[in-house]
Amino acid sequence: MGRKKKAFAVLIPALALAATACQETPGAVAQPGGPQPVKTASPAAYPGQPADGNAGSGIPNLQGGGQQNNGGVQQNGGQNYGQPTAQPPAQPTAEPTAEPTAQPTDGTGGGQQNDGQMGDGGQMNDGGQMGDGGQMNDGGQMNDGQNGDQGNGGQNGDQGNGGQNGDQGNQPPPNPELRADQFVDIRKAPRVRQPRRTRQASTGVFASECGVNEGQAHSNPDNVLAAPGVVNGAHHIHDYVGNLDTNAFSTDETFAAAGTTCTNGDKSAYFWPVIRLRDGQDTSDRAEQSTADGNVGSIVTPSSVKLQFLGNPRSKVTAAPQFIRIATGDAKAVTNGLKNAHASWTCSGFENRAFTDKYPLCPSGSKVERVLNFPGCWDGQNTDSANHRDHVAFADARTGACPQGFKAIPQLRMTLAYDVPAKPLAFALDSFPESGHDPVTDHGDFINVMGEQLMQQAVTAINKGARTTGRRR
Repeated sequence: MGRKKKAFAVLIPALALAATACQETPGAVAQPGGPQPVKTASPAAYPGQPADGNAGSGIPNLQGGGQQNNGGVQQNGGQNYGQPTAQPPAQPTAEPTAEPTAQPTDGTGGGQQNDGQMGDGGQMNDGGQMGDGGQMNDGGQMNDGQNGDQGNGGQNGDQGNGGQNGDQGNQPPPNPELRADQFVDIRKAPRVRQPRRTRQASTGVFASECGVNEGQAHSNPDNVLAAPGVVNGAHHIHDYVGNLDTNAFSTDETFAAAGTTCTNGDKSAYFWPVIRLRDGQDTSDRAEQSTADGNVGSIVTPSSVKLQFLGNPRSKVTAAPQFIRIATGDAKAVTNGLKNAHASWTCSGFENRAFTDKYPLCPSGSKVERVLNFPGCWDGQNTDSANHRDHVAFADARTGACPQGFKAIPQLRMTLAYDVPAKPLAFALDSFPESGHDPVTDHGDFINVMGEQLMQQAVTAINKGARTTGRRR
């Protein structure tokens, strides 16, 4: 058999295999997209949720199960990390009027083999042609580019980076860059709105003093609340105060048996993502993993941490149950929208103004403050729920009332202060790789291990209008 016939015989089985691959059902998780440009959003009310859902923030709300984008696979409870549903124009079906001058003339229909090179960048990959202008793997197309295994940006097949509607390869997620326009003078922030108190309001404050996690004494990239049993489930470092056991494998039993950093005996777990100075060096034993997740720089220890439990503007509060799990904010708000973006960014001395989607630039002598308001209403039955949200709720931002069927409980507010430069891009929040350190992704977590006696002290103080830290150990 002549050389030309041999080459043709090799190409026929390759075409058959490629056609079979085009018909396989996609099954890999779609890669997330980068953050969308956002406008200044109204901050979360203190206490309560963002007023009017933070309308005008510029971040689309993609809740409600998510869209599948014509076959794109969903992850995380219906969130769609794929491309928009609109498809780019189909490839033209007409044959090119002239073959490229570099094509061989051995009867292979213009396909290139380049002496059998098959790797990335070889002629049978990344644009290598198989006749009629068709291509085979990364970016390759069959029959003028449609319905083949695709790589960068292709349609309707197995995909690599950025393709639509099919399996995606094991490519690293995009890591959007931090932007200078995400840093804004605090004096340009919207004003914080609070509901009016009624005569039935519970106005006291109960506080736990639990330290600042000096020297990163207790930190890890786990999230036992949202991803129990998963090491590095957060893909960013959390600071912890309170319970000394908190990690991916903690249970109610280990929480109850552990010690605490809190001076009043509160064994609750309090945690939040760290802030870093972007030009600093990470010298921790987790530096390699953090860098792989896109979180670089030296971690900043908060200058102060306030853990306060507040009342309700319309009613007395009742005790929260032992081991209830409560989260605030949304680590994936860039993708999910602002429905659950309840964290606020402000500056000391300017607490009447706050952002949800900008980092504040504070005047000289003022510190950056993160205010994490937690839901203050409970369904009266469950200590957790499938999405870790439905068993609790925020009071109405305008009236302060709990939703029907929910009762007011002591509402946790974390206020974290930092000494950081008032310069754009100087500092940033740890985040998921696809979230680009966007301030709108700030969040916090709380697991109540206060004990019935200490919780009752908190309820009594709040309902009587007192301010206390409870008993001391």
